[in-house]
Formats: sequence, C-alpha cells, structure tokens
Amino acid sequence: MRQGQIGAQARHTIVARGAARLAKGAAFVSGLVTTAAFAQVTPDQVTEGMSHSAPGQLSMMQPATPIATEMQFFHNVILLPIIIIISLFVLALLVYVVYRFNETANPTPSRTTHHTGLEVAWTAVPLMILVIIAIPSFRLLTRQMTIPTSDMTLKVTGKQWYWTYTYAKDQNGGFEFDSNLLDQEKLPADKLRLLDVDNEAVVPVGKVVRLQITADAVGVIHSFTIPAFGVRMDAVPGRLNETWFKADREGVYYGQCSKLCGKDHAFMPIAFRVVSEKDYQAWLNTAKAKYASNAGPVTLADASIPAQRQ
Repeated sequence: MRQGQIGAQARHTIVARGAARLAKGAAFVSGLVTTAAFAQVTPDQVTEGMSHSAPGQLSMMQPATPIATEMQFFHNVILLPIIIIISLFVLALLVYVVYRFNETANPTPSRTTHHTGLEVAWTAVPLMILVIIAIPSFRLLTRQMTIPTSDMTLKVTGKQWYWTYTYAKDQNGGFEFDSNLLDQEKLPADKLRLLDVDNEAVVPVGKVVRLQITADAVGVIHSFTIPAFGVRMDAVPGRLNETWFKADREGVYYGQCSKLCGKDHAFMPIAFRVVSEKDYQAWLNTAKAKYASNAGPVTLADASIPAQRQ
C-alpha cells in the first residue's frame, strides 16, 4: 500500500471518530441549550408586576396564559432539540465529506449515481421528523383558533398609529377609548420607553377574554401582538379577526404592532393591565364616567356569527 493511501486512511479514521463524537455530543449540547431556553427572566430583571423583555435576555418572555405556556413548551422541548441535533449532524457530515472525499484522500472518485437505501433514508427520516413536529403543532394551533366560551368580549381597532379599545354596553361597558404612546420626552421614571401608554386596556384575571380585532376602514394593516399572552392577530381594514386569552396572574403585559404599517409603526405599543374581578368592576365604573363622551354607538360583532379568520 502506498504511503499516500496509508496517510489518507489514517486521516479518514481520525475524522470519522471526530464526527462520531460530535454527533454524540449533539444530544448533550441540545440539553444544555434547552435548559437555557427554559431559564426565564428573574424578578429583579424587570419592573415588578410588569411583563417585558429585560436587557441581555436570551429566553422568551414569561408566559401568562395557558396557550403561551404551550407555545414555549413546543419551542423549547420539541423544536429546539430537533433543530440543534440536525444542525450538528449536518456539520459533522460536511466535515467528514470534506476530509474523506477531497482529491488527496480520494484520488479515484466513485461513479455511483444512485443508492436506493440512501435515497429511501433521506426521504423517510425527514418525513418522520415532520410528523413528530406536526402532531403537537396541529394540536396547539387548534387550541389557539378554537375560542372557548368567553367571559367578556373586547374589540380592538388598529388606527394610524394607535389602538382603540371598545367595551360593549351589554357587558357593563358602553364606552371606548384610544391608547397612545406616552410623550417620550416627558416620560416618568417608572414608565417604560416605547411601551407605556396613556390609557391601558384593563381585563380581569382568570377570565376568558374574546378579542375582536380589526383596523380603521380607511387605514392600513396592523398586527396585534402580546407575547406573554401568546396572542398575535392581524388587524385588517374591513375584516374582523378573532382570538382569545386567559391571563392567569395579575400585572401589566406589553406588546407592539408587529406589522410594518407606516411611519409611526414603532410607536403604537399595546398595554394590558390584568386585575382582580373586584378591581375590574371598580375600574369599569370609573371608566364609564371618564370616557362617557366616547360612548356613541358602542357595539360588537354578534358572537353567534363566525368571524372571518386569517
């Protein structure tokens, strides 16, 4: 055997062992990254009673609804390990191919053009992975889109560039108000830049809130997004979309328009304050007096009529 062939075989053995070790380490690294993904923001990183991203945060925002909790579980426990293992496997395969089949190590390349077993494998394995992902994905999507019996309905209208919230009269409301970004040049020390608003939407804790989301008829498309609630729904002029959430703890939860909707897209935040049922009823009484001039014909879509969905 020639010296060059012996050297090529030695390199082949070293690379093959290295690739095998790298593949074995994929599961270990996946476990570490998954653990890091589960690490939530600690209380001292955010303002008490508020839900927002913290400086240097790597994980997702602390979930505040059952749907948001399921979404994070799906990402951290199912998607993330699969992505990491596939990425490391492909990396190991590329390294192996580069060293095993370069011109020096393999001067006479194979003329094989088809390999039945290999073609079946690279078709069947990805298909199985997709099935593993699809089953919990469809279950979660069904839960998101199936609105349970609601305790209250709140209409959200995206305008240029702020939000309008409508509380129905038959639910002890009968008023609506606009929610605008606070003046950033006069922002109080206890308020968050580009997140706090002049009028927060208020909902009770532990109640199913049905959201009817649309946009101003002469406006543009917006996207109503609250990460901690697991809520994201487009607000489209002339179209009524619906979603829901059930907050399981009190606090202030922030979101933003996540659709590039125009010049002030970055300045139309969302702020929801979740309070106890007693505090909510007290707020309703105050709000009806405060926003009495905004009462007008406050109506919501008939809940018995299925709304158009995205």
